[in-house]
Amino acid sequence: MPKRTDIESILIIGAGPIVIGQACEFDYSGTQATRALKEEGYRVILVNSNPATIMTDPNLADATYIEPITPEYVEAIIQKEKPDAILPTVGGQTALNLAMDLHRQGIIKKYHVQLIGAQVDAIEKAEDRERFKEAMDDAGIETAQGGFIHSWQEAEAFLEEIKFPIIIRPSFTLGGTGGSVAYNFEEFQELVENGLNASPITEVLIEESLLGWKEFELEVIRDKADNAIIICSIENIDPMGIHTGDSITVAPAMTLTDKEYQHMRNDAIQCLRTIGVETGGSNVQFAVDPETGRRIIIEMNPRVSRSSALASKATGFPIAKVAAKLAVGYTLDELPNDITGKTLAAFEPTIDYIVTKVPRFDFEKFPSASGHLGVQMQSVGEVMSIGRTFRESLQKAFRSLEVGLDGLEPKPPAKGDPDLHRARSLDMSTLRYATAFRLLKVRQAFLEGQSVKDIFNLTKIDPWFLQQIKKLVDLKGQETQSIPSLRTLKHNGFSDRQIGRMTGKTEIEIRARRKKESVYPAYKVVDTCAAEFVAQTPYCYSTYDEENEIHPLEGKKVIILGGGPNRIGQGIEFDYCCVQAVFGLQDQGYKTIMVNCNPETVSTDFDLVDRLYFEPVTFEDVLNIVEFEKPDGVLVQFGGQTPLKIANALADAGAPIIGTSPRSIDLAEDREKFGKILDKLNIVCPQYGTGRTLDEVVAVAERIGFPVLARPSYVLGGRAMEIVYSKEQLIDYIARSADVTEGHPILIDEFLEDAFEFDVDALCDGETVHIGAVMQHIEEAGIHSGDSACVLPPYRITTEAMDEIIRITEALAIELKVIGLINLQFAYKDGEVYVLEVNPRASRTIPFVSKATDTPLARIASQLAIGLKLSHFDLKQWDNKHHIAVKEAVLPFNKFPEESIFLSPEMKSTGEVMGISSTFGQSFRRASISAGNKFSDSGTVFISVNNSDKLDVIPIARDLYEIGFDILATSGTAQELSRNGIPVKSIFKVGEGRPNIVDGIKNDNINLVINTPMGERSRYDEEAIGRACIQKGIVAITTLSGAEAAVRAIRLAGQKISVQTIQEYHQ
Repeated sequence: MPKRTDIESILIIGAGPIVIGQACEFDYSGTQATRALKEEGYRVILVNSNPATIMTDPNLADATYIEPITPEYVEAIIQKEKPDAILPTVGGQTALNLAMDLHRQGIIKKYHVQLIGAQVDAIEKAEDRERFKEAMDDAGIETAQGGFIHSWQEAEAFLEEIKFPIIIRPSFTLGGTGGSVAYNFEEFQELVENGLNASPITEVLIEESLLGWKEFELEVIRDKADNAIIICSIENIDPMGIHTGDSITVAPAMTLTDKEYQHMRNDAIQCLRTIGVETGGSNVQFAVDPETGRRIIIEMNPRVSRSSALASKATGFPIAKVAAKLAVGYTLDELPNDITGKTLAAFEPTIDYIVTKVPRFDFEKFPSASGHLGVQMQSVGEVMSIGRTFRESLQKAFRSLEVGLDGLEPKPPAKGDPDLHRARSLDMSTLRYATAFRLLKVRQAFLEGQSVKDIFNLTKIDPWFLQQIKKLVDLKGQETQSIPSLRTLKHNGFSDRQIGRMTGKTEIEIRARRKKESVYPAYKVVDTCAAEFVAQTPYCYSTYDEENEIHPLEGKKVIILGGGPNRIGQGIEFDYCCVQAVFGLQDQGYKTIMVNCNPETVSTDFDLVDRLYFEPVTFEDVLNIVEFEKPDGVLVQFGGQTPLKIANALADAGAPIIGTSPRSIDLAEDREKFGKILDKLNIVCPQYGTGRTLDEVVAVAERIGFPVLARPSYVLGGRAMEIVYSKEQLIDYIARSADVTEGHPILIDEFLEDAFEFDVDALCDGETVHIGAVMQHIEEAGIHSGDSACVLPPYRITTEAMDEIIRITEALAIELKVIGLINLQFAYKDGEVYVLEVNPRASRTIPFVSKATDTPLARIASQLAIGLKLSHFDLKQWDNKHHIAVKEAVLPFNKFPEESIFLSPEMKSTGEVMGISSTFGQSFRRASISAGNKFSDSGTVFISVNNSDKLDVIPIARDLYEIGFDILATSGTAQELSRNGIPVKSIFKVGEGRPNIVDGIKNDNINLVINTPMGERSRYDEEAIGRACIQKGIVAITTLSGAEAAVRAIRLAGQKISVQTIQEYHQ
């Protein structure tokens, strides 16, 4: 069936900001879908609030809206653009939920627009757990015992039918939000209430526990002619009870018999038919009882999912691209397979290798988190690896994580590491709990003589996987003096560093030994057909003891090193920079080679570059590729810290690093050397010093004067930077946070209280500097730049201060011999400009700046690295006065409800959004809505601020009162407001009496909270308020500058929404 000609324009709904449960896999799927539909001649309109995405680049879609993904804003886009169809299946749960809202509000019918890719009835059947259960019963596919409740009374009645433990799953939520396991009545009551609050339709599924069952996923594609194929089977190593996003997974499934697989395949295809998925990809999840073989279906997603991105990268089958083409009428037998060029998309992929996905966690950022994994997703990123055996694939995945592991073994303890004992000893009872690194404990258990059966009984990890880990443990004891043994170790995924530790040699010595004995990696091709046909698109992975399937690329070529797994502090922004660098090099006729291990990203899309190596971004793996390809250059400045950590070692080994030299990057990070450069250029920075003993640290802090910013160079449990206001607090901080021993200094910086902070992104070709943008942080100094909202252009700065910021930027870029990008952070206080930090590399603000100014900074930077000059480009002035752009951070406190909501020097945000309009208030409002902060426009505001903020909060409170809010405050704040003529009612703090402020929040009597931190004495009170706000979805503002901006946004409530494309803003 050929493509549809009755539709001409299609609106694609993006996924919005990166949050836990929904990461950059939807930038990958959205980018693919946009390209696929444009390829077919359709006009593509795109809405997404996330500026860090490739899909929001102005040259991708025909019309790009960076706006909140809400019915109000999307209706305004539909009214203006008049699309014929909406594609909601490539934007994750966000897009599906929005499509359902548009349907329920009559917007789709009103504008005569149709949904493609998934129909309303199919979405409802799949997403509404009650209808899904009924549909599966009709199809003869078994589901778990249980039922649906809409109130606590209904939930209580169910306890007569189901025994503990009980699984609780809210309907229509993302990443398992609100889901959990109740082991007793008290937990059941609390979790049911949380689940009802989390579900947008106040519905919760209560069902029998499947803890310990095996979990499988099938990625299925079906077309209108009822052709259906399985793209990939995926097996979770962790048993049921762990969210699939947090589980280590393997493709293809390893422990199913062919008969079991065929039954599961039939059920999956029947599921799509029953639900009504006619055009596109779906993810179907099953559970299997390892004792009886009983199989049940858990759920299905009628859209492209996190697993779809993994399956696409695992097989080379571009699911989102094919799904988009099926949505406009094609059938699978009409679409070619891009990799072979000879087969059709209707052929099921066949793979002759093993793919392993391992999630990346950032629990050190959230000290209150238990670290135990459950049915609610907590991971912030993931890595994927490819090997000829499971053992090789697993080891490569663990060394890709960038947490100090070289494979499946604990990292070598640092001198004086207090975790030394725990790293090398094991309490077997802890194996019952799934944690980020449970497989390391499994390995330790084998080292201590435990059997496969003993470990299975504790973990319920299938014995086949346990046997594979035991083989790795047994191999570790092999002598490596003979060549076959060295080959065997490499074939099993052991890194040179691991082998070096076994033999008392260095990584470099093992590498030399390998080369001497001709033990080199061979590069194999991902081809979807197990080498039955020749692959047209080289997508490669390494293995040992095999023949090479590729030759080095011919012509001018550059290797770009990617950013590895997403984590807090390094996310999709750096993937955006890597992809832009590819575009820039291609503009100049260079062939591009990408090295990365993140399956969620656009950078690992095999049709983006001339060659993709899906490999760990480590010294050993990258140098292997460099020596094989012999490129003209290696770019390290676009992938965040990941490539920078290995840049010096690569340069020393002869890799041709281009762009800013690793020496210049190191210079900016060496405090003493950098301090001398600042003195030479007459540039001011806050006072600083270091101390190795308690007395030294206190002496440094007293010399500088409190408050100071303290950070250990050696960190335990992720407790990093803290603002310290007194000697007593500093002593307490040292006791809590740092191992102050020889070799572990504490760094002390002067803290500039009440300073304004600024960020600058610039380009330099070694001789000339171009200012990309100057941004002002909305939150005051002391909050990590990644967590602070920022505005471009700045809204509070003198001309003299701006001139000084630009002078310093130009001077430092030239002095550091920057070739490419540089980011600087400044503070401005009492008429003085201070340099806080300089990074001669891509920064996380590059995508935001590029969208706001229409200057592709990373694309240009990659061309500077190969020798072009700034004069070659027609660069625009950054300080455009026609519009104002605001970037807002998105924080994961809903996943970590015990965590303090107060922002600090330690970054905690997972993603970002952008608001753009002609005024600051409107831009901030849009950014806030996109970040999930839905301001009430009336009602009751609770205000409680510290003493130093009491005078400054008065105009904010007065404005809110004039807008129509009732004011509620704690006694001290209430007295100050009342004294200044603002009507206010007083309310108890927690512990003062009842009803207190937390009761007010829980009883839905409060619509907005302004609460600035008051120190240790009030911490309990403040954390209780924060938890209550998260539970009830109430916006809690913790800085006065944030409250000021919020007032400007609230004033604009009720204004008619007008929308413009990014392309229109830059005309």
